[in-house]
Amino acid sequence: MSDKHNSSAFSSLKGQLLIAMPQMNDPRFHHAVIFMCVHDKNGAMGMVINQPLPSPDFEDVLKQVGIASERPLDEKIRQTPVLAGGPVQGVHGFLIHSSDFTQKDTIHVDDLFSISGTVDSLRAMVGGYKPDKMLFTLGYAGWGPGQLEKELQDNVWLSAPASYEIVFNTPANQMWENAFALIGVNPVMLSGVSGRA
Repeated sequence: MSDKHNSSAFSSLKGQLLIAMPQMNDPRFHHAVIFMCVHDKNGAMGMVINQPLPSPDFEDVLKQVGIASERPLDEKIRQTPVLAGGPVQGVHGFLIHSSDFTQKDTIHVDDLFSISGTVDSLRAMVGGYKPDKMLFTLGYAGWGPGQLEKELQDNVWLSAPASYEIVFNTPANQMWENAFALIGVNPVMLSGVSGRA
């Protein structure tokens, strides 16, 4: 008996974007764009990348984890946005960054994107070794086995390829619409249609 139906059913969204559908009823994810860093049969993990926090700013985060710079911080580091990455472990920080920066804890998601999550990575940045592009999130969004697949079937999310331009160069308040535009979809025209692009 063949098991080919089960072996081809899973398709990972690692390195892609999840875009909240307009009818999303969870206020934590209203108009959310999530960068997916892990997705396998055991579950999924991603960070919301378009919900800036009013405080703390990145300089405050560095102080809170005991990193002080002997010289003024580079403007690029000071301007790193601090985002509400999701409802899980809201005090744990993650750097989503270009793949030109590598530390011991760095996970290379794909050729464009990597994630780091330790104080050592932050310390290296303050010391002058930093990625070309970066975002900083507090917390993440997580799904158990099969949970994300069910939400996709229920048209809660639309998936799309991650774009360097969308992730790193698009203002947070424009990201949701631009992520839809990237795949040629007008969110106004959506109701309960398919969850995949």
